[in-house]
Amino acid sequence: MANVTNPRGLEPRRHLNGSPYNGQNTEMLIPSSDATAVYVGDIVKIAGASGAAGTVVNGRDCEGMPTVALATAGTTGQDIAGVVVGFLTDVTDLSKKHRVASTNRIALVCTDPTVVYEIQEDAVGSVLSATSVGLNAPYTTTAGSATTGLSAMALDSSAAATTSTLPLKIIGLAKTTGNAWNTAGAGSDPARVEVILNTGAYLPNTAGV
Repeated sequence: MANVTNPRGLEPRRHLNGSPYNGQNTEMLIPSSDATAVYVGDIVKIAGASGAAGTVVNGRDCEGMPTVALATAGTTGQDIAGVVVGFLTDVTDLSKKHRVASTNRIALVCTDPTVVYEIQEDAVGSVLSATSVGLNAPYTTTAGSATTGLSAMALDSSAAATTSTLPLKIIGLAKTTGNAWNTAGAGSDPARVEVILNTGAYLPNTAGV
């Protein structure tokens, strides 16, 4: 059975030490000054500021809350904050499953650098194989779905390399039912793999952002 093409961004699965992901996250503000939509599973970066005094979003005081934005540079990531795992409820519209562009919304961000995520490769140009484990890779920055609220980010399989500055490190093949390395070639049958963040604002020995 072929792998299903269904990118959903990065999904937390466990920690590097084998313990299960416990769902902990950090509240971070995506301010209305940012004009790019953000979805669950997207990688976000430090926006270089925090909530101003008097900033209240759906009843939550955001003064001093770190601000983030969609990480649109898929090949680097010194400023990566983490991965969006959800949003606080928008009481003005309960149907909103993602953060709509140019609106204030509080994102729940997994910032722990030890978390292992599952992500689908894009299978464009070339595909991953057993020898890809241990390599680093960039990610695609395709916009997500306003219907599901889920990210469409995928691992850029054609650019997996030993390059130290690439943002994702491939840990192994995700052990989910029916998942396997792609033997059909580029253009179809993308595999799902486990990765950790290789670059980021909360990893050691990084410059301040």
